[in-house]
Amino acid sequence: MSFESIEILLKFNTFFIFNQIFTYNCVGDYMNFDIGDLVTRKSYNNDTVFVITDIINDIYYLKGANVRLYADSYKDDLVKFEDVDEEEQEFEQRIKPDVSLNRDDYFYLPGKILHIDSDLDYLNRCLKYYKEANIWAVGINEIEENIPLYIRDWLEEYNPNIIVITGHDAYYKKKGTQDNINAYKNSANFVKAIKEARKFEKSHDKLIIIAGACQSDYEELIKAGANFASSPKRVNIHALDPAIIATKMSLADVNQDIDLKGIIEKTKYGKNGIGGVITKGTMYTGYPR
Repeated sequence: MSFESIEILLKFNTFFIFNQIFTYNCVGDYMNFDIGDLVTRKSYNNDTVFVITDIINDIYYLKGANVRLYADSYKDDLVKFEDVDEEEQEFEQRIKPDVSLNRDDYFYLPGKILHIDSDLDYLNRCLKYYKEANIWAVGINEIEENIPLYIRDWLEEYNPNIIVITGHDAYYKKKGTQDNINAYKNSANFVKAIKEARKFEKSHDKLIIIAGACQSDYEELIKAGANFASSPKRVNIHALDPAIIATKMSLADVNQDIDLKGIIEKTKYGKNGIGGVITKGTMYTGYPR
């Protein structure tokens, strides 16, 4: 065998070994998904960051890291997300509560918030947001279908100015058109809860109701008696969107009409994700301090 042939063979073997190692590493990375990992889905252009919540029979169950969305996926569609989510950082910076009030002479009584949420992670995140705004809030973790059963008791116990009814929802095209409430995962449960709350307090000014989740039947929630609801364009909403609205309403003057457009535009997806009706705020101002 010539020297040139030996050199070519060595190069080939080196490339083959490198290629095998590279392939092994890629497969290893591809297989190494664990519960709690952040991932995106290739089939959706990696548009949403999820947390892996469970793995059953090679099906990966996902929950939005920041949007109120459940999904599932096969492992070959997943990509690990290890970057910094700059868009989310910018959003969180933009929605920091503005609590710059004149405290030299006056004192303030923000509206009290009762936040009912089927998702404990999102609930805790919202409660943290209220705390940062120095707002009195209590949270209840309950599945959507049970909320209508207990909401009256909770309203009587806590007597809030504002109630948030949220969790998870979804619109299923295969089950019907957008005006068919039976085509939604939890919109019917939200409607029942709103109606029960309105039996407790009919006035939209005395009890502010913020209801819905991702892709909810906006029109039906508003007709049932909600002040604010999702989702006008059947888009997903951010985990903090209900809390953003509730905080704005808590800190809005009880004697003045709210800036409806301004409040809605503070949310992640604006008027596509949440809509509402003009009402007055819930905060009283007192003097002297």
